[in-house]
Amino acid sequence: MFQNNEKLINEIRDRFAHIDHCPYQGERIFFENAGGALTLKSVVERSEELAAIPDNQGRDNPASHELVRIIDQAKDDIRCFLNAARGPVFVGESGTELLFRLISAAVLGAPEGGDVVGSTLEHPATVSACARWSKIANRNFVRVPHNNETGTVTADDYRPHVTADTRVATILHTSPVTGMAVDVAGIAKLIRDVSPDCYIIVDGIQHAAHGGLDIDSYGIDGYAISPYKVFSRHGYGIAWVSEKLGSLPHDSLIGAPEDQWDLGTRDTASYATFSEVVNYFDWLGAHFTDSTDRRERINAAGQAIHAHEKDLTDAMLYGTGGQDGLAAMSEVGIIGGTDNPLREGLVSITVENMTAVEVVSALREKGIRTHARKNDHYSGNILKPLNLEDCVRVSMCHYNTEEEVARFLGAMQAIIGKKAA
Repeated sequence: MFQNNEKLINEIRDRFAHIDHCPYQGERIFFENAGGALTLKSVVERSEELAAIPDNQGRDNPASHELVRIIDQAKDDIRCFLNAARGPVFVGESGTELLFRLISAAVLGAPEGGDVVGSTLEHPATVSACARWSKIANRNFVRVPHNNETGTVTADDYRPHVTADTRVATILHTSPVTGMAVDVAGIAKLIRDVSPDCYIIVDGIQHAAHGGLDIDSYGIDGYAISPYKVFSRHGYGIAWVSEKLGSLPHDSLIGAPEDQWDLGTRDTASYATFSEVVNYFDWLGAHFTDSTDRRERINAAGQAIHAHEKDLTDAMLYGTGGQDGLAAMSEVGIIGGTDNPLREGLVSITVENMTAVEVVSALREKGIRTHARKNDHYSGNILKPLNLEDCVRVSMCHYNTEEEVARFLGAMQAIIGKKAA
C-alpha cells in the first residue's frame, strides 16, 4: 500500500532508529519485528529527556506537577489507542508480568469452583499463569486445541469447552509463531453467551503493532501489550482492565484506591514514550483520512498498516521484483498455509535438509535479520503437533518494503541453491 507513495514510505522509515543499519553488524534488513519492533526516534529522545529528571510524582513543585500531567495525558492517549472508554490503564514490568497479574486477580477473585479455559495457541506467559493460579485456586485448567492447519483458533474450537461454570477465559489475539490473528470479539461473545460473568483476558502483545485495537467492541475484561513490540522501548508493559476486573482484590498498598494497579513510583518515561507511539499512529492516520477526530485517525493508521503488511506477505509468498515467492520454492514449507487471510505481517517457514538455525545464520551473512523458533517451552505448542523441531520466523512491520522482500527472496534462492549443490 505504501509502495506507491515513495514520499510517505521514506517519511515513515525516517522516523525509526536503525531502520536499515545495525550498530553492531552494519547494513541489514530487519525482519525480526515479532521479537521486538524498531524504535521510534521520538521514543529515544523522550526517554533520554525524562531519564535526567530527578523528581517524583506527588510532590508540590513544578517538576512533579509536570510529571503527573505527562502520566495523565499518557493514560488518555492509551485509552484512545485501545479505544477503551472505562476501566484502569497502567504500566508494569512487562507484558508477561502484567498477564500474570491480571490472570491471578481473575482466578483468585472469581466465584469458587469452575474452570479456567485457554487455548493451545497461547504464549507460555498466559499458559503458565493459568496453570499456576488455577492449581492454587483449585480450579480445572482446560486447554482448547487450536487448528494446526490454519495456525489459529476460533469460537467453534472454544464452543465444546466453555460451560456455565467457566470462571476465567484467556484469548491470544495474534500468534507470535504462526502470525495468524484470532477473532477476539467472536470468541468473547461465545463465552459471554454461555457464561455471562466470566472474566476474559486477552494477550495482545503480538497484535498491537499490526492493524488496530478496539477494546470497547470486544466484550472483554483485560488486555496486555508489550510496548517494545509496538515501536517503543523495553522495560515496561501496558495493561487495561474493565471496571469489574479492576475492582477485584489485587496486589496493592493498604489504603490505596480500589482501582489503583500501579505499584510504587512508576517511570514517567514509560507513560511518556507510549504517548509518542500514539502520536505516531495519529500522524500516520492523517495521511488516510481527513477526520479531525484522533481515534478515527488512529483507526485509519491501523487499517493502512494492515493493508501494507498484507502486500508485504503476499509479495513474500507469491513473488516480487522478479523473484519467485516462497510458495514457488518446493524446498520451503509454510506454517499455517500459503493462502491464509488471518496472517499479520509474519511468515514462518521450514527448509528441507536445513535446520532453522542454519537458515537464519545464512540469511544473517547476507544482511537479513530473522529468528529461529524451536520446539521448546516457547514454541513447542505450535511446532510439536506439526512434528517440527524448528522453523524460521520472518516477521515484518509497515516500515518494511517490497524491495527488502525481494532481497530476502533472492537470498533464499541462493541459500537453497547452494545447499542443493
